[in-house]
Amino acid sequence: MGQGDENDRIVINVGGIRHQTYRSTLRTLPGTRLAWLAEPDAHSHFDYDPKIEEFFFDRHPGVFAHILNYYRTGKLHCPADVCGPLYEEELAFWGIDETDVEPCCWMTYQQHREAEEALDSFGGGPPENSEEDGDEETLGMINRLALDGPDAKSGGHWRRWQRLLWALFEDPYSSKYARWIAFASLFFILVSITTFCLETHEAFNPIINRTEIDPLDNSTRVYQETETVVFLTYIEGVCVLWFTFEFIMRVTFCPSKLEFFRNTLNIIDFIAIMPFYLEVGLSGLSSKAAKDVLGFLRVVRFVRILRIFKLTRHFVGLRVLGHTLRASTNEFLLLIIFLALGVLIFATMIYYAERIGAKPNDPRASEHTHFKNIPIGFWWAVVTMTTLGYGDMYPQTWSGMLVGALCALAGVLTIAMPVPVIVNNFGMYYSLAMAKQKLPKKKNKHIPRAPLLGSPNYCKSEVTSPHHSTQDDTWPLAPQEPPEEILEINRAGRKTFCRMSI
Repeated sequence: MGQGDENDRIVINVGGIRHQTYRSTLRTLPGTRLAWLAEPDAHSHFDYDPKIEEFFFDRHPGVFAHILNYYRTGKLHCPADVCGPLYEEELAFWGIDETDVEPCCWMTYQQHREAEEALDSFGGGPPENSEEDGDEETLGMINRLALDGPDAKSGGHWRRWQRLLWALFEDPYSSKYARWIAFASLFFILVSITTFCLETHEAFNPIINRTEIDPLDNSTRVYQETETVVFLTYIEGVCVLWFTFEFIMRVTFCPSKLEFFRNTLNIIDFIAIMPFYLEVGLSGLSSKAAKDVLGFLRVVRFVRILRIFKLTRHFVGLRVLGHTLRASTNEFLLLIIFLALGVLIFATMIYYAERIGAKPNDPRASEHTHFKNIPIGFWWAVVTMTTLGYGDMYPQTWSGMLVGALCALAGVLTIAMPVPVIVNNFGMYYSLAMAKQKLPKKKNKHIPRAPLLGSPNYCKSEVTSPHHSTQDDTWPLAPQEPPEEILEINRAGRKTFCRMSI
């Protein structure tokens, strides 16, 4: 090997693992941290040991192997045995743009962000072991729920009580008192749904005779109508009073009114409450318009069943289902498209297949079959492809039976294709929810101590580096450090390298 190759070789020690490469290899990505090592004066700005002629970085050695391979091959892959946030932090430290990750690994790289969002929404945690721990847990949850910002840090009794009461009614896991509120809300939800179902039973809707006097000719007309027993109305009224109190408290103490009314569950709460008050207010009126409105409100009582969605605040499993449905939107769209295509194709095929056995004296060729036209065949195709098979419509000719068999087989295959993806999403979110619920409480979080003045690891920010990145500055080089400067500490304490961000 020539002398030029020996001089071009460089040794980098990352986390105790020595890596060897060429300076020409590091220059393939200018503006990155490793590209600076190829500069002639790099030993004066980085942690360099002249005795063994190697640079040292106290970083993750496994991730660095993939990053160094990116310089060699031009392809950045994501290791499967490294957590996503750690890999993201290492990419930022070495100055690698995350969009350079290969398409085959991009979904794996993005999974940790979706997981973090899901974990934040699931909330919860282990029960407190003591009152002091419970207070710390409550404050932590309050800070998360109240969306702490500049206004939250300004202090004041109102802000403090607002955060306390908001957490009390919003997150059942914030404290033991919040759990009591959640149990009460759960009780009233179940009672309200039970009352709603019982109101439709004949035993609780007796038929009564009513008398109406016509104001024009003072004639009396007797008619019959059903009326719900009074005690069910009283029970529903008590439940509505609780829901109203809960809604008012949450509206009053929410940190952002705009975000509150953008939430779907809050809109459902309001819609489920209002018909009861309107019905009570109009029940005492005798005008025809009031009776028409009252009849309409009784029809729209079904909105009360929407209160079942309030259970998502109390059951993590329902939130898992919601996340699964949102994450599987594309799969559901594909399923609908596949079914729509299959329904159109097989409804057309069954229509013409059943015409083969028509009688000669039947001008429409439809007396012997249920499939009078193609739109009627849509219902049959949907029922057959989803393997329900109600039996109200069925082919009666050999050609129609052949089409029916093909339709059933195609339906099984069509539904089976996107279902595994949906199941995998449910399994992933369920495992995340269970992990969040069983996560042990962290007593003390480790925070590295800042270097003191005069210590070997102290770096003066006024010293700037002559090296500047030639890449686009849309990505941060080290987000874990202050945005104004990036500090590289020399291990021997003789030199420090500081670069002002561009």
